[in-house]
Amino acid sequence: MSNLHKENHLTSSEFISDIVIGMSDGLTVPFALAAGLSGAVDSNSIVITAGIAEIVAGCIAMGLGGYLAGKTEQEHYQSELEKEYYEVDHFYQKEIDEVKEIFASYGVDDAGQTLLANQIAKDKNKWVDFMMKYELGLEKPNVNRARNSALTIGIAYFVGGLLPLSAYFFTNHPQDGLILSAILTTLCLFIFGYFKSKMTGQPPIKGALKVTFIGLLAASAAFLVAKLIS
Repeated sequence: MSNLHKENHLTSSEFISDIVIGMSDGLTVPFALAAGLSGAVDSNSIVITAGIAEIVAGCIAMGLGGYLAGKTEQEHYQSELEKEYYEVDHFYQKEIDEVKEIFASYGVDDAGQTLLANQIAKDKNKWVDFMMKYELGLEKPNVNRARNSALTIGIAYFVGGLLPLSAYFFTNHPQDGLILSAILTTLCLFIFGYFKSKMTGQPPIKGALKVTFIGLLAASAAFLVAKLIS
């Protein structure tokens, strides 16, 4: 009877990373802003108006940041790809030696290094791809990476930002809204931190507590500063 081994690997790291960036900031920044305003104003409408304005601005800023990061990654890869093609064409032996060095680092003997290097060099495109991955540590980015990143981060930020702000829609005074928002946000931060840590292979409870602590610390600081200024 053969044993079946199921490998569980995280293959959508970019998507999850974008959700983490957007959701963590979405839960933290609007909550901190609302908490700060709750210590300085007496109207829920002011908190809601400022909160919505911040969420919209945050979605645009975070989404644009994700888009620019994605485009920069693509441009960097393309630039290095062109350099690698040039080096393969003009510094053949040097590139062969670099391939051999890569295999040497994995414990392959001299004969094996030479054999493998010569085999790889038969196809220039595959040779360049090998050098991009194992010499430079670069993977070809998804052509839709910039767009997808912008949308994912922006939507995650929007959803995360509405959660703490929603408490002010159901209360009559900022202090009451703050209490409900704090309870709701603490719960959301803990759940988010738990599942984020679980998906990335980290201790779930420890990760949940860390994310919750950071979010509440930011909100407390904003509340205290607004209270002192007012």
